[in-house]
Amino acid sequence: MIALSVNLNKIALIRNSRDTSNPDIPRHARICIDAGADGITVHPRPDQRHIRVQDCFDLAAMLSVEFNMEGNPMTGPRRSDRAGVGDYPGFMALVKEIRPTQCTLVPDGDNQLTSDHGFDLKRDGDQVAPLVAELQTLGIRTSLFMDPDPEQIRLAAQTGTDRIELYTESYARAFASGRDVEPVLRRFIEAAEVAADVGLGINAGHDLDLHNLPRFCTVPGLLEVSIGHALTVDALSMGLARTIAAYQQALGKAVAPAA
Repeated sequence: MIALSVNLNKIALIRNSRDTSNPDIPRHARICIDAGADGITVHPRPDQRHIRVQDCFDLAAMLSVEFNMEGNPMTGPRRSDRAGVGDYPGFMALVKEIRPTQCTLVPDGDNQLTSDHGFDLKRDGDQVAPLVAELQTLGIRTSLFMDPDPEQIRLAAQTGTDRIELYTESYARAFASGRDVEPVLRRFIEAAEVAADVGLGINAGHDLDLHNLPRFCTVPGLLEVSIGHALTVDALSMGLARTIAAYQQALGKAVAPAA
């Protein structure tokens, strides 16, 4: 069965619009878990625009399900693994202290609104591989955020990573427009087949929603999806617990609707 990991960034963004602790992040994580979520995802950034350092520690202390932390581990020009606003120590420092179940490495820059591309491992593979090994030494499962590019996915395997997370925005855009859905989906299927051939587990995420998720679940070998923005929007009208149940049903699970 495909695991559902709920990204809490947008809930944190709502909280940060006021000087308050409401909505409370651990409480909403508990709602998700009680409603059947298989995991919780956060993507802290140096500006602490949504998930904050303390949120990560609070979640690590209470979670009984998989905890997935996403972020950019890279240093140097154009990279964002650095100390940031307030008590943000840098992504790798934070991950090494918390030691989540899974760490998804994402090549996003400081000025990006959201993640919008996978790794270029022709350029960055030599820096990524030691970071993967360092995380695995700590017992943290690793995943690399990747475009559905077979050549890049083969390079991902050479870093030693456990999994990749396929960046699914191109599929979501095709589905929303009703154009080229099959050829775009075929790219993801072929990418997943390559990943399986080189021994990589397969996660996916970005702009997946209740409408496009069932079709995407036909991608072979899919282990986990991470969903935040669309799920949070759906929760505004459906309620969070009902939304979790609806997403699990979209994943093909026999889940009773939340009361």
